[in-house]
Amino acid sequence: MKIKKIDFKKSKQSIQFRLFVAMCVSTMLAILLTIIVNTLISEKVYIYSKIKTILDTSKTINEYYNTTYTSDDLNKELRNIETKNSVTILIKNNEDETIYYGNKEIYEAVENEAKNFAHTTILKKGNTEIKSVQRGNSIPYIILISTLDNGYKLYIKVPISPLQENVKITNRTLAIVGIIMILISALVATFFSKKLAEPIIQLNRITKKMAGLDFSEKYSINPNNNSELNEIGHNINVMSTQLETTINTLRENNDELERDIEEKLKIDEMRKQFISDVSHELKTPIALIQGYSEGLIDNVNEDEESRKFYAEVIQDEAIKMDTMVKKLLELMKIEYKERKFNDTEFDLSKMINDEIKRETVRLKDKNIEVEFTEKKPIKVFADEDCIEQVINNFFTNAIKHCEEVKSEKKIIFRTEKKDNKIRLFVYNTGKKIPKENIKKIWGRFYKEDTSRNREDGGTGIGLALVKAIMNNYENEYGVKNYENGVEFYCDINLKSI
Repeated sequence: MKIKKIDFKKSKQSIQFRLFVAMCVSTMLAILLTIIVNTLISEKVYIYSKIKTILDTSKTINEYYNTTYTSDDLNKELRNIETKNSVTILIKNNEDETIYYGNKEIYEAVENEAKNFAHTTILKKGNTEIKSVQRGNSIPYIILISTLDNGYKLYIKVPISPLQENVKITNRTLAIVGIIMILISALVATFFSKKLAEPIIQLNRITKKMAGLDFSEKYSINPNNNSELNEIGHNINVMSTQLETTINTLRENNDELERDIEEKLKIDEMRKQFISDVSHELKTPIALIQGYSEGLIDNVNEDEESRKFYAEVIQDEAIKMDTMVKKLLELMKIEYKERKFNDTEFDLSKMINDEIKRETVRLKDKNIEVEFTEKKPIKVFADEDCIEQVINNFFTNAIKHCEEVKSEKKIIFRTEKKDNKIRLFVYNTGKKIPKENIKKIWGRFYKEDTSRNREDGGTGIGLALVKAIMNNYENEYGVKNYENGVEFYCDINLKSI
């Protein structure tokens, strides 16, 4: 089992980790602040609350003595005040006689005050004074000494609990509660940080893919959530779709531009090749025409028969040049896709028979037997002129290279149906084409037998023209060597049903 390595450095920088830390630290700071506040101001708050209590009690008692309460009712109210506010009350009249006291402890406080026992004055206002008293290990207390409106002396004592111990206990309790809260916060922070970080992580992943031109992933939008992240996700989805469309359009335009440039370069190369080929092929006939015409001008041969021969040579070379140029122009139009192909349905069998009839004289002169056994019409669908050129080129090529092998000197036409096409075969007895020349024969001006005289040599354009026509139809063509000869073939379309 392969263990996945954790990148701690990367994890520390993640939003999920930062949210988790922020929530945990916030909880810890809140608890720490509570402990500090409890330590620093709890005692002051406690003392303030006690002072407020005895001041309110003093005011209430003064109001009681300003009313028509009976002695018993007044004592009852004073006991209620003591119970309710956890204080002890002592009241003396104008003759310094005690008319009410809560318990004996109040006497001790009054005696200490009378003896001016060690104390700290907390508040002194008018005829009211509040003191804080600490005597030995006894519980400290606060005492209020005040003179009522009727001249009575009022003492109110309230004990002060040992605050420092209470603060320590409270702080310990807060610390325990804090640890529990931190653990709970950690769990809650893990859950919520994951929930909060998930859409951000998803957006980060999507934008990374977009940077790499991958627009396959889209943000999952929650229709019940109207948060800013949902809106950002929607905007990123829209931007991703628009970018994908734009980039695809740019790619298509770029591909088209590249094809146009490639086509232009190809056409330029073909033009250069055309000029080079024409220049090369026209050198010989032009030289012959120039030479024989100069001979005629200079009267090299004075007799009529010689001058006629010179003129016939010039005429013959001019006809060959005209034929070659016409074929070249036809080839270039097809290769440049400038020639329009007018496809019609016609009888291939009749076209082959017509070609055989046209070459009857040459076939007899060369003693070549032609075999074509197909009697029924073969309906094909193509440009009739182009297919006629293909058959003519295959046939004339077969006549030129047909030789006697094992007492046979023949050319065979045959056809086969293949899918929605007719495959035409033209076979002639004779020598095989060398393997290294099979690809070369389809090029312009290629002549396998350079020793042939000019009369039988041809232009070297015929098979290049066949190749261009077949490429236009995207049909197969080729040549095969057999033991006794060579067979050329090509596909011709049938009419689609």
